[in-house]
Amino acid sequence: MKELVRPPRLAAGARVAVVAPSGPVPEERLQAGLDIVRGWDLDPVVGAHVLDRHGRFGYLAGTDADRAADFQAAWCDPSVDAVFCARGGYGVQRMADLLDWDALRAARPKALVGFSDITALHEAFATRLGLVTLHGPMAAGIDFVKNARAQDHLRATLFEPESVRTIRSAGGQALVPGRAGGVLLGGCLCLLASELGTPHARPSAAGGLLCLEDVGEETYRLDRYLTQLLRAGWLDGVAGILLGSWEGCGPYERVRDLVLDRLGGLGVPIAEEFGFGHGEGALTVPFGVRAELDAGAGVLTLGVPALV
Repeated sequence: MKELVRPPRLAAGARVAVVAPSGPVPEERLQAGLDIVRGWDLDPVVGAHVLDRHGRFGYLAGTDADRAADFQAAWCDPSVDAVFCARGGYGVQRMADLLDWDALRAARPKALVGFSDITALHEAFATRLGLVTLHGPMAAGIDFVKNARAQDHLRATLFEPESVRTIRSAGGQALVPGRAGGVLLGGCLCLLASELGTPHARPSAAGGLLCLEDVGEETYRLDRYLTQLLRAGWLDGVAGILLGSWEGCGPYERVRDLVLDRLGGLGVPIAEEFGFGHGEGALTVPFGVRAELDAGAGVLTLGVPALV
């Protein structure tokens, strides 16, 4: 697995677009998030359909065509330096095929920030554009609006990425000890499983350090997703595995047991509690950057800063 192209870091006065490629966005949280972004001396511009809600399917932020148009307009705007997703939920997979990937590829590289449902865009940007993306808190997300750690780590990644090249586990243990190096990838487990076989998904995690997390899934569903990835051969050759948050997924001891049962046989280092995902104070992880994992010490070290 090759390292991907790193977009430029941000500087004071940079223009960032906020778009809603997935679920509907609460206006009060959006405004709170925009205030934080402005406090970073950034100039946020909001997509035309960010506050839309689909007429028939209220779990979508407007129609597929409008969400795709907002995203493409933001990415292809030469005055925009980064694209922040407003929230996750569901909807990226419905609009991904409506994007003009040739036009996106022709635009200059910029940072893409998001997680959860945005996992599908992380995969697509890796396979179609070859770009590093940031798995981090979203502009209208509760964690971003209310948690200083989530804000500070994302801000450091965007402005001073050399200052956050080391990410430490929050006291977790090595489920399988050892050291491994590889290119970071991953995201929300259920999205990775549902992306299998689509034109935007990478064919394999071979050679990668795989980051996994999820939210609100019962154990048997997590089992199904992991088993699907195993049966499809997608995990063959993976170098190591990092676990993030499992908010609302039942007793964590059961999740840990499941991961060991399904993934322990891969014979690669597995480390837990790395603080990314749906948990409080989520950290930002750059996908597409090479890193080294010391599972025993609970340390992930980026080979280079997330952004240039």
